[in-house]
Amino acid sequence: MERKIRVILAKPGLDGHDRGAKVLANSFRDAGMEVIYLGLRQTPEMIVAAAVQEDADIVALSILSGAHMTIFPRVMELMNAEGLTDVLLTGGGIIPDSDMEALHELGVGKLFGPGASLTEINDYITNWVQDNRK
Repeated sequence: MERKIRVILAKPGLDGHDRGAKVLANSFRDAGMEVIYLGLRQTPEMIVAAAVQEDADIVALSILSGAHMTIFPRVMELMNAEGLTDVLLTGGGIIPDSDMEALHELGVGKLFGPGASLTEINDYITNWVQDNRK
């Protein structure tokens, strides 16, 4: 039996709005994934340490604070330093399209904005893991 997809879900920085992250956590669980929700005010170091400890397939960040151009690159840098090159970094929040493109060029996966379909997000993660899990 293949193991469940393991998702680290976190709210980095000072962003205190976590309703969307909780909706996503429930959606991921309903889709059969194992979710480790780290909660609010996580540092990039805490997030990557959890990804290593939990043998995560996915690191998903919810950022509404505008700090996405700082936090995503830092998490990616730390993931690469830990050898997590086979773990998807994805997420969402209030992120302009031009910033999404710049982050994608750094290796960040697809990012989702407000109103994104839960089905689309779940399908993206499931398909990514099916195509990339070793």
